[in-house]
Amino acid sequence: MITPTDTFKDNLAQLPSIEGVERIDFVDGTGTVLDTIPNAPGKKGSLALYQYLQQEFGTLDAKAADHGLAIFAEMVEDAQANPGAHPNIDRLVAIVNGAAPLGIKVIPASE
Repeated sequence: MITPTDTFKDNLAQLPSIEGVERIDFVDGTGTVLDTIPNAPGKKGSLALYQYLQQEFGTLDAKAADHGLAIFAEMVEDAQANPGAHPNIDRLVAIVNGAAPLGIKVIPASE
């Protein structure tokens, strides 16, 4: 498990590669896909973070969400000041604050 620093950029450099990942799906307790992060420009950092959380914790519960917020580092303050601007951080905050845990499914790219 990585030890987060004070900057997301430095933390991102410690995360596993997302090469070969098409997207990440978030599923509820019934298996319904609630949201997706594609492997696309502007989303790659979040994709890498959530892939890492799945590998380390298996599910997105309060412990995983708290660790994810530490990795997002300085970006959390901006997300809290601008609700809705950073939905991938908002998701973690909601779970830390008691929202239901989510499953994280890493979907490999088709070859």
